[in-house]
Amino acid sequence: MPLQLHVHMLPALITGEPLANQCVVVVDVLRATTTIAHALAAKATALIPCLEVEDAWRIAREMESEQYILGGERFGLPIDGFHLGNSPSEYTPQTVSGKTVIFTTTNGTRAVEACRTSETVLFAAFVNLSSVCQRLSGLEAVHILCAGTRGEISAEDVLLAGALADQLGGSEMANDQATLARDAWRAATAGDDAQDLVRHLKASRGGRNLISEGLGADIDIAAQIDLLDVVPVLNRSTGKIEAT
Repeated sequence: MPLQLHVHMLPALITGEPLANQCVVVVDVLRATTTIAHALAAKATALIPCLEVEDAWRIAREMESEQYILGGERFGLPIDGFHLGNSPSEYTPQTVSGKTVIFTTTNGTRAVEACRTSETVLFAAFVNLSSVCQRLSGLEAVHILCAGTRGEISAEDVLLAGALADQLGGSEMANDQATLARDAWRAATAGDDAQDLVRHLKASRGGRNLISEGLGADIDIAAQIDLLDVVPVLNRSTGKIEAT
């Protein structure tokens, strides 16, 4: 039986509880899931996703200062008092190795909240595309959840959802959003030019927002397909995102 692939282009579009007891892949290309992958590849111990900035500060107060790094953004910009923003280039072995990253973002960590009843939660970006697909092979059903941008569907997340659908060959598109995402990816990459993806990401709303904030270099990093082999997974017992 082929894998049943569902795509949800926004958390707000989910009705009922289709994610309950399911395997869910959270997608926020620009930039949360890209940064999460980079942080774990740089040997951060784990990331603790927080819905609000106040939640991050509360957790930090309960830890020794040498144990954690505060990272994240609000509306694309670094948060006052945090050590790091949400640029993947900031998450290096020198800054995060051996530390827990307390992490909150405008869109990505809110998507995690929608997975509170899911059995398995993975985090995908273009930088770990193939590694995530390998982890999903052999499953009966997968739900891809796009974080979107400030409550709206984002082209970059849809493209990654489509890339996942396309690479999981033989999968059955279980809803129209999955078919639309796959077709969008195939159309965007029809020229087989590595720069096509960069151009599409820069043309997206999320990409334009980053460029306007002087963070265009983050787009080039996010467009590097299969740069990393890490698969971030949410540990249900601890609430932390860990490398597997």
